Amino acid sequence: MSIATDQSRPIAGMFWMFAAGMSFVVMTALVKTLGTTMNPIQAAFLRYALGLVFLLPALRAIVATRLTRRNVTLFGLRGVVHAAAVMLWFFAMTRIPLAEVTAMNYMTPVYVTLGAALFLGERLAFRRIAAIGVALVGVVIILRPGFREVSPGHIAMLGTSLALGGSYLLAKVMVRDIRPSVVVAHLSIWVTIALIPFAVAVWEPPRLRDLGVLFLVASFATAGHYFMTLALQAAPVAVTQPVTFLQLIWATLLGAIVFHESVDIWVVAGGTLILAAVSFIAWREAVLKRSSGTPPSGSECPPERLRKVVD
Repeated sequence: MSIATDQSRPIAGMFWMFAAGMSFVVMTALVKTLGTTMNPIQAAFLRYALGLVFLLPALRAIVATRLTRRNVTLFGLRGVVHAAAVMLWFFAMTRIPLAEVTAMNYMTPVYVTLGAALFLGERLAFRRIAAIGVALVGVVIILRPGFREVSPGHIAMLGTSLALGGSYLLAKVMVRDIRPSVVVAHLSIWVTIALIPFAVAVWEPPRLRDLGVLFLVASFATAGHYFMTLALQAAPVAVTQPVTFLQLIWATLLGAIVFHESVDIWVVAGGTLILAAVSFIAWREAVLKRSSGTPPSGSECPPERLRKVVD
């Protein structure tokens, strides 16, 4: 699909990104409803194990793809890194409000941009450096060290975003040789495998209700990623990325109404700064690709296109 075609459907792209955002917020709220009834590590494992059913349509492509030893090593490494991110995210969900989880999760594309420059040799111009600086200011506004307690949940979310950034950097390397759909499918498989020993260590017989909630989490996560794919097919990232700001609004409202969490204007302000920085980076990616006449490809997609909310 050409860039011109993408730009001719901005409304469709924004709609699908809106639907993706709603799916992710509902998914996050469902995890929140588990509270402390299940160990976060066990919950993370069950979420991915139950989600394996959604890989059935891709089973033929998975089996048909021939993997080298290097591919398997990278898949395994990414599975371990992503599993760490998932465990930290589930832990954070039991410790801090929905809005703070959502706002701090916006940092992942920033880490991907920075990591691509440090480890993959991608060019990091001054404008992007400035955008990363703005995003870091947003994090400081959210955490406000010295003015409020920085809880273990906040530390866990910082670790979540950083680990996710590492996971997506590995994905940027792997999609050079393997189709993106296969890379995504293998992620679910390897994360499930990586979580097994941790889940066994804390295992308790799950309640039927909790299993149902976690299956819904997997369902909304899958729907969210599908809608995000439709959004990116319909319009450029620079058009769809700002719509993700609505996730922060919905998370704030849902946290206040359903979970009786206080509305923290500083969290909203910090999240807005982070998202503004991410949107600017996405816009610069689109401008540079358009000026060079390079169509988006699996090996050169921007961080936001590789972004996968930890779910």
